[in-house]
Amino acid sequence: MAAADPITAVLNIGTTLIERLFPDPAQKAQASLELLKMQQSGELAQMNADTQLATAQTDINKVEAQSSSLFVAGWRPCLGWVCSLSFGFKFIGGPLLVMVASYFGHNIQLPQFDYSEMSTILMGILGLGTMRTFEKIKGATK
Repeated sequence: MAAADPITAVLNIGTTLIERLFPDPAQKAQASLELLKMQQSGELAQMNADTQLATAQTDINKVEAQSSSLFVAGWRPCLGWVCSLSFGFKFIGGPLLVMVASYFGHNIQLPQFDYSEMSTILMGILGLGTMRTFEKIKGATK
């Protein structure tokens, strides 16, 4: 059975080599301890790299949000407006248009769109907006 990632595969090979190369239990235990230390330092290094990446992205988001350029700071609000307008048309504007058109004798049929992907984005935006509002109400941030 193959390991899920290259680091685990290398460590599995290292464990197998230790088992075969060191007949003395004390030497085997020492070599296994060194291998375990290498594994832990690699995992800690990966966690540190992930944390630094998330921190860097947060800093980028802060700089983008403070920009006066509509093309830099405006993409998030634009996404919110597109989602909101799309949902508004899907559930209010479209049915209203069909109803008014049928009243005047025109039978129109609107195209069907799959809103499952967009609803995920909108729900994420709404969730983040709610968290931000809660922070403002509690006075945690300005």
